[in-house]
Amino acid sequence: MELPRRILIGENVIDRLGSFIEVPETARIVVASGTNVQQRVREMVASALRGRVRWVDVLSSDMKNVRSVMKASKGARCIIGLGGGKSVDVGKLAASELNLPFFSVPTSASHDGIASPFASIRDTEKHYSIKAKPPVGILADVDIIAAAPPRLFAAGCGDLVAKLTAVKDWQIGRDATGEYYGEYAASLALLGANLMVNNSKRMGKADDAAVRDLVEALISTGVAAGIAGTSRPCSGSEHLFSHALDVIAPGRGLHGEKCGIGTILAAKMQGLDWLAVRKALRNVHAPTTAAEIEVTGDEVVRALVDAAGIRPDRYTILSKKNLDVRAATALAKEAGVV
Repeated sequence: MELPRRILIGENVIDRLGSFIEVPETARIVVASGTNVQQRVREMVASALRGRVRWVDVLSSDMKNVRSVMKASKGARCIIGLGGGKSVDVGKLAASELNLPFFSVPTSASHDGIASPFASIRDTEKHYSIKAKPPVGILADVDIIAAAPPRLFAAGCGDLVAKLTAVKDWQIGRDATGEYYGEYAASLALLGANLMVNNSKRMGKADDAAVRDLVEALISTGVAAGIAGTSRPCSGSEHLFSHALDVIAPGRGLHGEKCGIGTILAAKMQGLDWLAVRKALRNVHAPTTAAEIEVTGDEVVRALVDAAGIRPDRYTILSKKNLDVRAATALAKEAGVV
């Protein structure tokens, strides 16, 4: 198992970033970050690291940006992924390729990649997350994350609730193919998902306490993937649906938003309480319909039909149901997604 060794979550902890990463004062540090995030926190980060930073603008989560970070990291002692999903994923894969320590510094709580050993890089031959290495450290400043757009918080809740159907799919795969199933990793992933569902009204306030709960839960689910050595406890049919939409309707909807909607659909297929999932998502102001993420009903149906083919090696409820257009249409309508 490769797991984060240090985790620091709290208010105004960005000032402690320099001591947190524990590298010599003369060492060069590369920070992979988007331009919008830099406008918000560049001065604070530069001060915490005493100016020994080489900034690399991350414009997209693709191999071109990974190579840019790798090129800038020659002679560096570590790489920091500062920002949202694309900056963390790009920095994570670059550090993994160079065998450098990677530190995750999220500025929003929109996904569980802040702690997991997987990176979502869009222009690879795979339309799903690829194996990298987990961060050696995670520093999450609650004040900075709470100041992010509310939509990102809601998306994080969508990625968190997805663990309900991901774990169920893992069990379905175990029963159908005899694949490895880790009870502890599954239980850890479910802990965060159930926290969101059971406390969705309170978390819908998106205050500092809710932000901290969400960050801690997303970190723990990422750790669950590290324990399992697979993304199974965190990613199932709902993620395959999201990845299929990435292909069919690129640029529409955030990852966590699509996973949340996918969880409603997957839960209904699996016989779970999909109404409770939908209610929880609404309580945290996350989308529950295709129209809310500007996706058409036909695109949802195509994604449901195509989703199993994204990862044919991974057995889920989609493999078992083998939906055709008619069945997918009925499912989407019955679940209120279209």
